[in-house]
Amino acid sequence: MRRIIFIICLVLIRAAGGHAEGLFVLEPTRILLGGDSGVLEALFVRPNEPGRYPLVALAHGSPRSAADRPNMTPLAMLPQALEFARRGWAVVIVMRRGYGGSDGGWAESYGSCDNANYTAAGAAGAADLKTALEFVSHRPDVDPSRMMAVGVSAGGFATVALTADPPPGLVATISFAGGRGSLEADQVCRPDRLIDAFHTFGKTSRIPMLWVYAENDHFFGPALAQQFKAAFVGGGGNVDFIAAPAFGNDGHGLFSPPGIPQWTPYVESFLRQQKLTMRATPLPLPQPTIAAPKALGTNGQKAFATFLTEAPHKAFALSPDGYFGWQSGQRTIDAARASALKFCQKNAGNCRVMFIDDAAVGQ
Repeated sequence: MRRIIFIICLVLIRAAGGHAEGLFVLEPTRILLGGDSGVLEALFVRPNEPGRYPLVALAHGSPRSAADRPNMTPLAMLPQALEFARRGWAVVIVMRRGYGGSDGGWAESYGSCDNANYTAAGAAGAADLKTALEFVSHRPDVDPSRMMAVGVSAGGFATVALTADPPPGLVATISFAGGRGSLEADQVCRPDRLIDAFHTFGKTSRIPMLWVYAENDHFFGPALAQQFKAAFVGGGGNVDFIAAPAFGNDGHGLFSPPGIPQWTPYVESFLRQQKLTMRATPLPLPQPTIAAPKALGTNGQKAFATFLTEAPHKAFALSPDGYFGWQSGQRTIDAARASALKFCQKNAGNCRVMFIDDAAVGQ
């Protein structure tokens, strides 16, 4: 049996402000790729209670710039993972080959824009998700008969591909804004090839799926998303499709911490339909107790409230006259600090970092 290699044996997220301590367990994990191919970086999350939990593999998107891939981290999707954990699921946030600290080289290239091979790219991403699910399914705290994949953007596309050749125990999948090939706003390389890939995956896909696309998605707009659905269902795929209302400036970011109030009801409804509701009432989340700095104006107060919901590592910088900048989901604290200062210093020269993760600096 494969053995998970732990970097940190056990880390507890401690709740504050009257919540019970130790509600969730986080275990940074390495998933073996097999042979001499190395490992996939991952983060395992579950409620801190004994038992065997159904498993979600959580799949990230792909940045438009290749230079950003090595800086990605599983922590960037921790808030999303906790939404499933508090509903009674174990979650493995897995970095696919070539992203973050994962080995193996980037495997998801679709080739040139003029001759895009999206089917191969999707299959490569699906292979990593399949490896992660199979590997983690051997844990004594995981129920291998009830597994699900949830992905966003390129990760959502990989979940669609996964249903075409599913591992044993995969009972459902969810794709938020799934697709590939968006080079800039409202432009996709060879959309016809992308539609064909959805049709190809639909030919052998029979796993129940939920797809969610926002009406103001500027990666894969509503008209194109409907063509994805028609092609996939036409091939034989099984989809519950939600055309979600607009979210922020670009609905492609719906599956994010600020989008939690909008997307979690879609997930809960789908889980009920599939008889996969694990808890009638979700576990409470740890709540930061730090107050917003008084120097912040109305917009700054809103930004700080958003900052508190975002993923580590994160930092919030502020100048005495109220200018601010923040960054989240960074691989290191130093990277978060530098990015927050950079954004703040666009408008002020005397910025300093006031908060790192969920604590005031110096406390």
